[in-house]
Amino acid sequence: MSASFEFATSRSILVRRGAVGDELAARIMALGCKRPMIVTDAGVMKAGLLDGARSAFARALIEPVVFADVVADPPDTVILQAVAQAKSEKVDLVIGFGGGSSMDAAKLVALLARSAERLEDIYGVGMVKGQRLPLFLIPTTSGTGSEVTQIAIVTTGAGEKKGVVAPPLLPDLAILDATLTLGLPAHVTAATGIDAMVHAIEAFTSKRLKNPISDCLAREAMRLLSGNIRQACEHGDDLAARENMLIGACLAGMAFANAPVAAVHALAYPVGARFHVAHGLSNSLVLAPVLRFNMSQARVQYAELGRIVGAPSKGDDADTADWFVDAMARLAPELGLETRLSQVGISASDLPDLATDAMKQTRLLVNNPREVSYEDALAIYSEVL
Repeated sequence: MSASFEFATSRSILVRRGAVGDELAARIMALGCKRPMIVTDAGVMKAGLLDGARSAFARALIEPVVFADVVADPPDTVILQAVAQAKSEKVDLVIGFGGGSSMDAAKLVALLARSAERLEDIYGVGMVKGQRLPLFLIPTTSGTGSEVTQIAIVTTGAGEKKGVVAPPLLPDLAILDATLTLGLPAHVTAATGIDAMVHAIEAFTSKRLKNPISDCLAREAMRLLSGNIRQACEHGDDLAARENMLIGACLAGMAFANAPVAAVHALAYPVGARFHVAHGLSNSLVLAPVLRFNMSQARVQYAELGRIVGAPSKGDDADTADWFVDAMARLAPELGLETRLSQVGISASDLPDLATDAMKQTRLLVNNPREVSYEDALAIYSEVL
């Protein structure tokens, strides 16, 4: 681990139940803003999660613009549609409200509504040169950690997932309001929770940019997530469990924003992009075989995580690492998630294309503890077909 590193995260994080109401309105007014755009999706609107915020806005004479056309794995066309609306409505602040897709879209809207840059010119790491509008991010799931990452993922017209990675995408404020997550169905709670655990695991084992701050965050994230995911799934009205999941996901997001994710995400992205499988479930489907693949290079780290999440105390590193991988493999079926690619519409004939697309994720694969070849990717997919 290098002693020289830089750690970046959101400027401010507010953890408060019920904050998305008068508190949010007050934060907007403190910046002198009156015309925020809320970037969200139809599910959030249908669930009424914005009702409290809109009532508070009305009391504060704030006139929001709502863009609710975000979809999972947002395509570039949706991003550009939102940008055009933001410009025409002369919005002065952007609020990402929802899951990772809405927050990622909001980051790019805040940037492109002010900057003269083009979306196609800023894919990659450190390509952003311009400034953005003020940006608030508010998660309604406990998974992506997007509220504390400088990353936005876009699905291009070619069906490929690309990332924009740059410090301006970190928000001015992230609000963690656990009351917003109370209505999450159990299967969404499970998939997003496993997604957050993947972030912590991959940050903790990242070959590149691994650092002690991310390690501390990843450990605590795993403790909170593993200790609360079953309770949150089985008793969705348990606000304490919901809040612990939300904080755990945020800590995991902070960890992987600075010690980046690797092969689990690289292999999950094509599943989501080609077959429109939710990101958390895509990660869950390939998690166990990737962990087994990485075992020879990550055994000590897996053993440490295993002890955090409840492995028997007497085992040596080899036994404890095996226990950890087995525990992660058991989690999805215990929580009622699909465990085979065939269950989400993928057939054997699709696997070569998935492996080809996975190998394009060089930004992620370079972080993996063990080098991944096309043949390795194909074998991993085949293992969970």
